[in-house]
Amino acid sequence: MSKEKLTIPDLAAKKAAGERLVMVAVGEVLTATWAERAGVDIVGVGDSLGMTLHGHDNTLAMTVDQMIIHTQAVRRGAPNTLCLVSMPYGSYATPEMAVVNGVRMMKESGADAVKLQLGREGAHIIKALADAGVPVMSHVGLLPHRVHLLGGFKMQGRTAEAALEIVENARAIAAAGAIGLEIEAMPYEVAKAVDEAVSIFTFSIGAGSAGTCQLLNGYDLLGAFDSFKPKFAKRYANMAEIATKAFADYAEDVRSGQFPDEDHSYKMKPEEIERFSALLARKDTQ
Repeated sequence: MSKEKLTIPDLAAKKAAGERLVMVAVGEVLTATWAERAGVDIVGVGDSLGMTLHGHDNTLAMTVDQMIIHTQAVRRGAPNTLCLVSMPYGSYATPEMAVVNGVRMMKESGADAVKLQLGREGAHIIKALADAGVPVMSHVGLLPHRVHLLGGFKMQGRTAEAALEIVENARAIAAAGAIGLEIEAMPYEVAKAVDEAVSIFTFSIGAGSAGTCQLLNGYDLLGAFDSFKPKFAKRYANMAEIATKAFADYAEDVRSGQFPDEDHSYKMKPEEIERFSALLARKDTQ
């Protein structure tokens, strides 16, 4: 099935038109294929895959090389879906580093845009990427790259002052030349104010229905990642339970001798078996 792929200019146009878009975070070819078949608008290759696919406690361990490899796989699975890749922790510490890594990720991964996690303090880095011709998005609210500074994965914007700071960060991101931003883990009222403060594309996760686009982690919504469930994640399936049962059923069939059976085995013509036995016997007597 083919679908029309969104372009970067489409994102601002969709926001201006008040349309709602759908994004899922995926990290390999199978889930990317399913997302495209389902008509998802955007696939995000987030470094959250460090947790869902690599088993880390947070996102910090992922590297540029790893993100490129995962994005290449996602692009093969979803060639007709706009693809956003996250720049991993430490890959954009300076403007020069950000441009080198951002350009490389665009060239090698097949992504349509990159995303980092900076606000006012990093506006010069966002601008450097934008000036280099890299479509760049940023992030407000809960920033997973600052998990240790924040004391964990916690809701942001709890006070009026904190909420205002989030809005100001969003304005600085837009002014620096970003084409969009992620709004994560905050009350709807704050997220709505962020979206209204900027004309660029916005997508949200854990921020109510604010923004042009809604994001969920694909492994959360499939119920494939079940180590923990974020408050904002809705499970539309329970693949971990289904997969565990399938492995257990397979193990039971192997141990009981029910698998492999005749239906799942290759067959040789009887006359060839007879000839093979004769040849083998003759070889053994030589």
